[in-house]
Amino acid sequence: MKRFLTCTGLALLVFAACLMAFPGGTFSEDLPGKGKTVEPGCATWTTGFFLEALYSRACEDLGYEVEDPKKLAAPIFYRNMAMGDLNFWANGWFPLHDEFLPNNWEETLSMAGTVVRAGAVQGYLVSKEHVEKYDIKSLDDFRREEVKEAFDANNDGKADMVACPPGWGCEKTIAFHMDAYDLWDDINLIKAGYSAGMADALARYDEGQPIFFYTWTPNWTVYKLKPGEDVMWINVPEIVPKEGQKGLEADMVAKGLTGTVTDPCKMGFVANDIRVVANKDWIEKNPAIKTMFSLMSVPFPDIAEQNNKMFEGEDKEEDIERHVDEWIERNQDKWDAWLAAAKAVAK
Repeated sequence: MKRFLTCTGLALLVFAACLMAFPGGTFSEDLPGKGKTVEPGCATWTTGFFLEALYSRACEDLGYEVEDPKKLAAPIFYRNMAMGDLNFWANGWFPLHDEFLPNNWEETLSMAGTVVRAGAVQGYLVSKEHVEKYDIKSLDDFRREEVKEAFDANNDGKADMVACPPGWGCEKTIAFHMDAYDLWDDINLIKAGYSAGMADALARYDEGQPIFFYTWTPNWTVYKLKPGEDVMWINVPEIVPKEGQKGLEADMVAKGLTGTVTDPCKMGFVANDIRVVANKDWIEKNPAIKTMFSLMSVPFPDIAEQNNKMFEGEDKEEDIERHVDEWIERNQDKWDAWLAAAKAVAK
């Protein structure tokens, strides 16, 4: 009897150790990603880092080994993934990125999930105090000498606006607007690093100076500078769609958006979906990931809150991984349900 109890005790200890090593009683050999590697891509804009880390974590929780993400500009990313050099990214903006997709992209790429649906608005914002002081309603108002002088920080005779760095989809749209509305002689586009440009704008705002910038949502900028309180969305003079926007003119006008100078407001940009884009052959061979990505989504305020933490200094890799841990902990039931559904399809 004593020998039986001793063996039984050892068996229980081994079983308990296994449970501790594999939470929920799920052993590694049961995970669909065992022995497989994932190669993610990541946006060059910092607000996309959290989404890459979160979706990569989903792959890890399914048993996959995830390599360090490759940070690529959008045009390069879609070409590389179509060729099979990368597996996925969670930073697709559509229809903004439509022009970057290769010909016959449906043969090589898959829209594998939606992070945020129609929540990614874009446009131009101006400090509320100066919107009211100079009665600014649209980009056209920056032709007025008194407005240009007020927003001219570098004394070049033009209003300074924080814009987009080269290679970003928004850079092309902003340049299109400068052409369409004939504003090159009136507005100076600050196209260096976006975070640095916005940090400078925020410092000027704190000093009571006028600021003028492009932004998108979700983004830390609208968490730090709240539309309707600190800044206001302004209109473009008229809706003039570029090639990729034709047929979507109605979606370039926002109705009921907080903090606009008019309602509706002519934004000049189509409200975007943030999508997960994957190599088609790869996603079809990994049904667990395909299911997980199709179920996952992240609320707009959660992304903006995390982006603000990064702006305030929590921007190292370990910080972002901690943000992922915290988000999963707050959404544990939902996360576990997604994982369970993903594992079920792989059996």
